[in-house]
Amino acid sequence: MVTAAVLVLSTVTAGFSATAAPAPESTGELALVRVQLPAESMFDELVASGADIAARPAELLVDLVVTQDQLDALTARGARTVQVIQREGDGTARYAQSARAARTAGADTLHFLSANWWSADGTTFLQTLVATTAVADPDVEITVAWTAENGATGSFALQRFEDAGEYQYHVAEPQALPAKPVTVTATSSLGGVSRAITPTAWPGATPPELPGGYQKDFIDAYMTPTDIKARIARLGRQYPDLVEVVDLPNKTQGYRRTATAYLGDPATAAVVVESTKFGDQGPNGWQVRSVDPGRPNRPARATWRDRVLTVSLATDRTGAVISTTDQIAALISARFPQRFTAFVEDGSAGEVMPVAGPVTMDDGLDGSVSRRPWTVQALRIGAHRDGSRIGVLAYSQEHAREWATPLVTLEFAERLLANHATDPATRQLLEDVEVFVIPTVNPDGANYSFNDANFQRKNMVNHCAGERRDPRYADAWGVDVNRNYTVGSVFDGYTGASATNCLSGTYAGTGELSEAESANVVELAKAHDNIRFAMNVHSYGGYFMWPPGAYAMPGRVTLPRPSAEEAALFQASAKRIVGAISSSRGTVTWPSRTGPVADVLYSAAGNSADQLYYELGVFAWDFEIGNDRWNAETGQWEGVGFQPPFPEAHAESQEYADGLVELLRVARDYAQN
Repeated sequence: MVTAAVLVLSTVTAGFSATAAPAPESTGELALVRVQLPAESMFDELVASGADIAARPAELLVDLVVTQDQLDALTARGARTVQVIQREGDGTARYAQSARAARTAGADTLHFLSANWWSADGTTFLQTLVATTAVADPDVEITVAWTAENGATGSFALQRFEDAGEYQYHVAEPQALPAKPVTVTATSSLGGVSRAITPTAWPGATPPELPGGYQKDFIDAYMTPTDIKARIARLGRQYPDLVEVVDLPNKTQGYRRTATAYLGDPATAAVVVESTKFGDQGPNGWQVRSVDPGRPNRPARATWRDRVLTVSLATDRTGAVISTTDQIAALISARFPQRFTAFVEDGSAGEVMPVAGPVTMDDGLDGSVSRRPWTVQALRIGAHRDGSRIGVLAYSQEHAREWATPLVTLEFAERLLANHATDPATRQLLEDVEVFVIPTVNPDGANYSFNDANFQRKNMVNHCAGERRDPRYADAWGVDVNRNYTVGSVFDGYTGASATNCLSGTYAGTGELSEAESANVVELAKAHDNIRFAMNVHSYGGYFMWPPGAYAMPGRVTLPRPSAEEAALFQASAKRIVGAISSSRGTVTWPSRTGPVADVLYSAAGNSADQLYYELGVFAWDFEIGNDRWNAETGQWEGVGFQPPFPEAHAESQEYADGLVELLRVARDYAQN
């Protein structure tokens, strides 16, 4: 059974295939691909293996950052490529079908969990979530029938959604209708029939109209960490009575790596030689070579002179070289431990060490980017910056590749500052609320994403050891900052991160708060206990989420659910903020993507929103900006990716800045009531 909103690629070639995106130029090139899996168990395998999962749009669909070789391996096991969202540096595309099982006999009870409609760009959409009492039957098929106010009728199929092996509900992507729906009913393949209900307008809230002369649109290009630092400095100079620039206490490692070189040929036999210091501290430009002494019965020796490490290989009585890769790696590490470490390249163990070099050691990084440890900065904005007003924290770019997210927080900050003098509503907001903004939590990873590997998600701290420090894994090193917090972490048994695989896209580090980036967020919130609301801006996919964000297995045991009162506040505030976002260009976050992280996305062990909510009592939300876009010509929803063409990123900055301004109104109303 094919959902009406799913585009089926009629042909999937050996390369990445989609109409809107060309194939990669090599099998090793990364691409962001939407893949249909043959079974839920394969998704669980991907999570367990540390696969780079970007999003999970629906059951049996997963957005993955993969190489062609990795995609071929999945294809051989029954997976199917349905959309190439983004090559390295690009984005756009198509999306796949989901099959349903055969009908079975029986009876069940159906209940609408939600039924919502909205209009955008002249099109009306309907989305429903329906639950069946026949939860143990994986073959139940549910169909929703609708009647519109113009008399038109129609129907569409829902798909079963499971998470961690447990049934949640049946759902489909929003369906395009000819007019506002007035009734919906659901029927199942087991004979169940729901009662008819009237769909509710979503989100049902609109922000106040902006006055004439309201200033906005302060974003004109993607911004690197250096650009962001300059913008922060300029705002501090321009608005000294309204803003303080706060240097957060924990400097990051900086855009730095050790220098490395392959001594030998990795295809046959090689040793990886690595400096103990970062490359910019001197080792960039050092040379390494191995030589044949040209005489019999010589022991292996290593010498260091004029920035050149020379390894003279051992020979036997005939003069033949007998040193192995293992012996040479051990010799280098033991002889000059203050300068070098060395290990055998994967696959070269026990091989005779070749005569090689000289080869030049290098950290492989862009020389135009500052290498110094980075001081992460926050803007503290308000008429009363003394803790006497309720505080709101907006922070972004925990994940390096999410380039559009700091555009949102900077647009938001500058709107507040620029309109304070001319707009009474903005002036009153800054009288009532104190605002904290961290535009880039993870500047080192962002520098790497801009200059080296667009799909870099993590920071640049390399906790790998042994063969996993091989330079071929350089783009997989680092810690996922949003898995490094203390509440609901993988170290406490929660799902959705790795504590052991340093190459995993969700590697949580060596322990809770092991990284400067995560520690900065926590310390800022702890230092200002008036912060009661927070928004963590991520991309992409169009989600609006809140705690709980993690669960433990088996049993899918989530972190404690909010009280009924706090759950109502989360939901009501979400509708207000989603309404504000939609006021910009009609973008609507789907009801199915609005709710607790663990329910609408996946388990994200050790995320920052859970830390702020459970430990510090902050009402903490997560944006995933970059909503899927409706293509009226094809009748499909299309993903936009982490780094969409700038006009799309610009539009995201404007609409989600509207959402952050509404968050200030939510905080003000909470404080006053």
